[in-house]
Amino acid sequence: MIKIQKTELEGVFIIQPDVFEDERGYFFEAFNAAKYREFGLPTDFVQDNESKSKKNVLRGLHFQKPPYAQGKLIRVIQGKVLDVAVDLRKGSTTFGKWTSVILSADNKTTFWVPAGFAHGFATLADENIVLYKCTTPYNKESEGSIRWNDPDINVQWNIDNPILSPKDTISPFLKDFSSPF
Repeated sequence: MIKIQKTELEGVFIIQPDVFEDERGYFFEAFNAAKYREFGLPTDFVQDNESKSKKNVLRGLHFQKPPYAQGKLIRVIQGKVLDVAVDLRKGSTTFGKWTSVILSADNKTTFWVPAGFAHGFATLADENIVLYKCTTPYNKESEGSIRWNDPDINVQWNIDNPILSPKDTISPFLKDFSSPF
């Protein structure tokens, strides 16, 4: 009832459930530990986060450094976002590369972003609620970020004039970043 698809970045997966709809509404399996384990994905999550954002908000690119590095399982329960993962693992053949997926309440797709990756999203609907499960708890001293519009990464956000947090406007560029992963 869940299809798990690899991406071009090792360890990042797009997860698509089978959705069963009828006149009452719909049903789908949002998480299946046995299926996740088949793909080597974690099944022990310690924190759930939820964010609400209006249209044209861009959050990211965020990560946590070891020993609090987080894997994130992301799903949209209202609205639509472009969700992005950037490889920050030094020595990786895809270091600095990114992949993305459209997550929406309609497609019910989930995105797995493991530790060692920066994560961010751009909102595409008027009102968006993003839910993500994390493998480790948040730790303020371990938070980090990379500039959302870094020309060396060149994420195609497809948003003109995004709404950003002050922190996201001054995040370092990849060339100035020393990876802890």
